Amino acid sequence: MATSDLMSELQKDSIQLDEDSERKVVKMILRLLEDKNGEVQNLAVKCLGPLVGKVKEYQVETIVDALCANMRSDKEQLRDIAGIGLKTVLVCRKITGQLTSAIAQQEDVAVQLEALDILSDMLSRLGAPLGAFHASLLHCLLPQLSSPRLAVRKRAVGALGHLAAACSTDLFVELADHLLDRLPGPRAPASPAAIRTLIQCLGSVGRQAGHRLGTHLDRLVPLVEEFCNLDDDELRESCLQAFEAFLRKCPKEMGPHMPNVTSLCLQYIKHDPNYNYDSDGEEEQMETEDSEFSEQESEDEYSDDDDMSWKVRRAAAKCLAALISSRPDLLPSFHCTLAPVLIRRFREREENVKADVFGAYIVLLRQTRPPKGWLEATEEPTQSGSNLQMLRGQVPLVIKALQRQLKDRSVRARQGCFSLLTELAGVLPGSLAEHMPVLVAGIVFSLADRSSSSTIRMDALAFLQGLLGTEPAEAFHAHLPTLLPPVMACVADPFYKIAAEALLVLQELVRALWPLDGPRTLDPEPYIGEMSVATLARLRATDLDQEVKERAISCMGHLVGHLGDRLGDNLEPSLLLLLDRLRNEITRLSAIKALTLVAVSPLRIDLQPILAEALPILASFLRKNQRALRLATLAALAALAQSQGLSLPPSAMRAVLAELPSLVSENDMHVAQLAVNFLATVTRAQPALLAEVSGPVLAELLRLLRSPLLPAGVLAAAEGFLQALVGTRPPCVDYTELVSLLTAPVYEQVAGGGPGLHKQVFHSLARCVAALAVACPQEVAGTANRLVCDARSPSSSPGVKVLAFLSLAEVGQVAGPGPQRELKAVLLEALGSPSEDVRAAASYALGRVGAGNLPDFLPFLLGQMEAEPRRQYLLLHSLREALGAAQPDSLKPYTEDIWALLFQRCEGAEEGTRGVVAECLGKLVLVNPPFLLPRFRKQLAAGQPHTRCSVITAVKFLVSDQPHPIDPILKTFVGEFMESLQDPDLNVRRATLAFFNSAVHNKPSLVRDLLDDILPLLYQETKIRRDLIREVEMGPFKHTVDDGLDVRKAAFECMYSLLESCLDQLDICEFLNHVEDGLKDHYDIRMLTFIMLARLATLCPVPVLQRVDRLIEPLRATCTAKVKAGSVKQEFEKQDELKRSAMRAVAALLTIPEVGKSPIMADFLSQIRSNPELAALFESIQKDSASAPSTDSTELS
Repeated sequence: MATSDLMSELQKDSIQLDEDSERKVVKMILRLLEDKNGEVQNLAVKCLGPLVGKVKEYQVETIVDALCANMRSDKEQLRDIAGIGLKTVLVCRKITGQLTSAIAQQEDVAVQLEALDILSDMLSRLGAPLGAFHASLLHCLLPQLSSPRLAVRKRAVGALGHLAAACSTDLFVELADHLLDRLPGPRAPASPAAIRTLIQCLGSVGRQAGHRLGTHLDRLVPLVEEFCNLDDDELRESCLQAFEAFLRKCPKEMGPHMPNVTSLCLQYIKHDPNYNYDSDGEEEQMETEDSEFSEQESEDEYSDDDDMSWKVRRAAAKCLAALISSRPDLLPSFHCTLAPVLIRRFREREENVKADVFGAYIVLLRQTRPPKGWLEATEEPTQSGSNLQMLRGQVPLVIKALQRQLKDRSVRARQGCFSLLTELAGVLPGSLAEHMPVLVAGIVFSLADRSSSSTIRMDALAFLQGLLGTEPAEAFHAHLPTLLPPVMACVADPFYKIAAEALLVLQELVRALWPLDGPRTLDPEPYIGEMSVATLARLRATDLDQEVKERAISCMGHLVGHLGDRLGDNLEPSLLLLLDRLRNEITRLSAIKALTLVAVSPLRIDLQPILAEALPILASFLRKNQRALRLATLAALAALAQSQGLSLPPSAMRAVLAELPSLVSENDMHVAQLAVNFLATVTRAQPALLAEVSGPVLAELLRLLRSPLLPAGVLAAAEGFLQALVGTRPPCVDYTELVSLLTAPVYEQVAGGGPGLHKQVFHSLARCVAALAVACPQEVAGTANRLVCDARSPSSSPGVKVLAFLSLAEVGQVAGPGPQRELKAVLLEALGSPSEDVRAAASYALGRVGAGNLPDFLPFLLGQMEAEPRRQYLLLHSLREALGAAQPDSLKPYTEDIWALLFQRCEGAEEGTRGVVAECLGKLVLVNPPFLLPRFRKQLAAGQPHTRCSVITAVKFLVSDQPHPIDPILKTFVGEFMESLQDPDLNVRRATLAFFNSAVHNKPSLVRDLLDDILPLLYQETKIRRDLIREVEMGPFKHTVDDGLDVRKAAFECMYSLLESCLDQLDICEFLNHVEDGLKDHYDIRMLTFIMLARLATLCPVPVLQRVDRLIEPLRATCTAKVKAGSVKQEFEKQDELKRSAMRAVAALLTIPEVGKSPIMADFLSQIRSNPELAALFESIQKDSASAPSTDSTELS
């Protein structure tokens, strides 16, 4: 407290210190800098700023010496504090002593300019530490806006922009008011220079701290609009730049002013008083002529050094780009109003302006791109669809406008064309096919242009490569004779970057024009010789850049794979070169991928010349530590085994197979999956080879199957391999022997002795037993009978019974009526077993076996449900399995019986049972959606709360992440189901939120069109309701219970999902209001909102920045909260997790550049740094977030 009081006293101008007081205060402050309490240190550092302006020079030296000594201290905290202190002292001393007086003096302009430069630089770097001086700096800088010298005014404008970002709210309001008061009415007399300076200052403040200007815009914008109409190009440019800053930083507040700003931009983007653009008709005539002469003439005629209008046009184009990027919700109107104007302005004569016009149109294209993750055309949101339709209509106009630009002498203009067309092709694939003659002419023109830098040729090649990926191959057929020669010339270019890019284009040409999965519609004969010779020349050369070597290998792989049958004499040299590159450590990975391409080719290329040598090399790669190499090698081996099967040399294959047992392990499941798939392929092709290594391979595979973490892909591969082993003639391994090997771990397990097998292992083994039975149909009946005997035997352990039931479920059919009856009795008896695992397995088996024989099993199952109320839960699980596994048509006769039975059980007391009932209802509706789904409405209207809850939960099970025939019908009912958000019952509302979350996450198109109605109801559920909070007495203690917590949590989870898939339809400001409330809610909800805040900082930084000061307070409260002494361990862990999550949110906020300049954030950061615990935590989180994007993800291409 004393330090805080001292700081406030020092900030007063009236305080005067005598020599003795100076010495005492300095000594005391230096001691406080070494205080154990971080907050005291923090306050002491803040005192240094005002103190150095009030003490004599030698006292400042004392302070500096002490701080320098602390900088060398062993304690990290002391070093940090000393660093901040030194910056403050040195900076403040300079400012208070020299800069303000230098700026104030009018005599020497050079000194003034230098001082303003230094001040501007310091404010940009150290805005927050100078907090104590912001007021005096503001009062020093404002008078400079009316300086007679332009240079002084410009620098003052820059300095005020940096000051606005870091100063307190009061000072910012003072600055804004000053600028508004000084701006005269448009008709009041004022010097143009003064108005220009004030508007420039507004623009500077807007760019640096526009997020704080929101509340002043209603007064500001009309004034700036008026000034825009004055006949002064420099003033117009400043006004448009100010509008651009306002649009980027305050898009919501600029909403009412959008129409006026748009019309001003559209007016001034055409503002070119010194140039008469030709009418469209004349322009069309000129297109047929050679435009070199006319362009030269026009440039000579209109070169005007004093013409400032281009700056106005450029500012208008940039302002339009800001307008489009800040308001994606207005895209349809932008396509109608802005797009035609921008397209017409592509003929702009000034290069800088043209680049910005292209830039604005590219922003429009990017905003029109449909959201990521639309799997099907049906999933495309309707709004986005109409935008794409409008864009499709603009394509001919764009091509017509760019036709001359593509052959412009200016490299920058052509680069702009390629960027714009690349974006257009990405947004509307296939739309450029009919305009191919124009595009090819432009590409060839740039590829042949050797006069300018190599960049334009690389851009042209990159554009061509993209075009080959988005446009249909037929569009290129007619143009290949024109296109291929310049591409070939680029392949042979001495500059490695051009050669690498050209090889990539050549590869894409081969892949697109002669696809493997369709007929050849273009004869490759005229081109194949030229392409193979050029590629071989690059492949043979050894003194090349690594990138060119790799691209040449890949290109040759594509040539051989797609056109190997036409290569003639070049085929064998190509294959031998690939073999040679396989031996080279630098190129081996590219060579393996090329070899894989050749092996999988349907052309069945004869690889005999290289197989004997290649296989041992590939075998050696399986021993290498490099994972990408092993994965690529296994893919190549599998492709070779598939295509060359019988002709693989046995001696070389033995070397490969010897390496495989060690790869079948749980250390790397992906490698294991590829290894097992390869083994299955080899087994089918050369069973004799496998018989030699089946022992060690099987031992490893059985060990792998006992892993509880076995992925589905590995299990499927294992099933395929086992089927191959027993499917060969004669079998590599006997069926009975293999089954006993598989089941041995379960049968040998001693009851109660040692750790048991994981539940997942029983499922894996059962799947394998069933796979073997499918491969040997003659063994099915015997296997099923044996399993029934094992399940019935009293001496069988629970593990054996579980495996028997799961295997019966997977085999799915039992031969003959006798065993059927026996099986029913065994399954029913098992439902009463004391072992929970046996009961669950029997329940699962009853459903799966029943699905294969519905007329016999389903009435029996329904009868049992009526007769055995205590076994409801298990029998419902059986019913669920039967409904999921049976064919929909075979279930139709029983639909009404099952429907009635399920709705009788909706009101059961146990929530678990109701959950299974809901899942069964969902599966039942899929049998006949048009008939059954509408019946849900009746149940929602008339049913009890539990029934309504079950219906909504059942609807949730109808939403899947894959396209499904039920989707169109479901979409028509979603609105009615979502009305349950107004249901009086809490559980129904929670179930509705769970359904909504599932829809938003898996299939957003179901709810996108309804969001305007749903969001208010959703936001309503995020509020804390006092009437749902009650106090429960537990002995001598009182405990608060919040019944609304689960519903609130579900609502916040929905909000998080909306960020991922429906961001463009959210009003982010409204959304942030509820996130802000969540930051002060219960632990679980705070954890969620911290994650949301971090996501929002990345997705939409502008609205987050506008309210960053309000968001920091709850974060600070969380980070500084203390757990009550004597609390349980869990409370401390919860608080630590909360702090960590809050710190992650802070780190995410700091990725927005302007956030660090906020005074409140700067204060919070210094508070974090002054607390050793928080500082260490924050540092570790920043390290984590810095390393997160660079995590190594191995790609398989």
